[in-house]
Amino acid sequence: MERSTIQKQAVLEYLKGVKTHPSAEIIFSAVRKKLPTISHGTIYRILNTLKQKGEIIEVAKEPARFDADTSPHAHFVCQDCGKIYDVFDKNISLINKKTKIGKVQNFQIYLYGQCRKCGN
Repeated sequence: MERSTIQKQAVLEYLKGVKTHPSAEIIFSAVRKKLPTISHGTIYRILNTLKQKGEIIEVAKEPARFDADTSPHAHFVCQDCGKIYDVFDKNISLINKKTKIGKVQNFQIYLYGQCRKCGN
């Protein structure tokens, strides 16, 4: 059984409290206010562990962004400002996790465009 650390609890608590899909650097800055001695390396190790355990998902690359909501949903990525928004649609949760090829363990759907703030 893996023990829960104060650092891991702080990272997970922060991620569950935001909807902004923060990068590791943003998470580091936020958690460091609560735990001033936490290091970048610790943040990266915790994020990797949480991701491997399925407690969070990595939403985007360059830079990696994280989401604590692991329920079935898509992500809308604004190509102008870079913000990532959750998209909840009943059809997404209906995606069959069993195919003729094999069993789907997880999936990610990305939608790209301009958000309302950036669009016409």
